[in-house]
Amino acid sequence: MTSATGYDGFDGASELLRALSAPIRLAIVSELADGERCVHELVEKLGAAQPLVSQHLRVLRGAGVVRGSRRGREIAYSLVDEHVAHIVADAVSHAGEGS
Repeated sequence: MTSATGYDGFDGASELLRALSAPIRLAIVSELADGERCVHELVEKLGAAQPLVSQHLRVLRGAGVVRGSRRGREIAYSLVDEHVAHIVADAVSHAGEGS
């Protein structure tokens, strides 16, 4: 069946890009590309406040970009799909080419 607008199939990609639209979320994904991290590790590495990091992790989790798993008393976050790490790395590299 053909879509009415011709671009209906891009909804999922649009949602993904929307979830990645904040610089701190790109930084979080970049950090998680190296392995799972707890919130306090991301806070330390990114130099951002814990509530801010937690808020952005919620957005990424809601978009299906990251998942959390219990690690003792903490929750360790990891990427659901490594493709997202490649998208972020390519975007950062491309943005740097114009400099």
